[in-house]
Amino acid sequence: MYAIVEIAGQQFKVQKDQKVFVHRLDAEAGQKVEFDKVLLVDNEGKITLGAPAIEGAKVTAEVIEHVKGDKVIIFRKKRRKGYRKKNGHRQSFTTITITGIKA
Repeated sequence: MYAIVEIAGQQFKVQKDQKVFVHRLDAEAGQKVEFDKVLLVDNEGKITLGAPAIEGAKVTAEVIEHVKGDKVIIFRKKRRKGYRKKNGHRQSFTTITITGIKA
């Protein structure tokens, strides 16, 4: 059984006991969270499709930890002008474990 769910503006294909990295959520480590924007549920070949979401369907998850992603370097340069800018960014992520899918 799997589901396609929208979490923090992104769509993820999730199954029970799967670990997922999502954009930072406002939840403490160890806290349970529910996502009700379920777009598709596949239950052993029986597909339920929402328009846009399935009424009453929920995906429950537990927050494991908050982490930071790899550093991305942004470098801008204009040749022969002496213009150079270097900037870095690390995205904040939340690791969650899917505990259940209710269709």
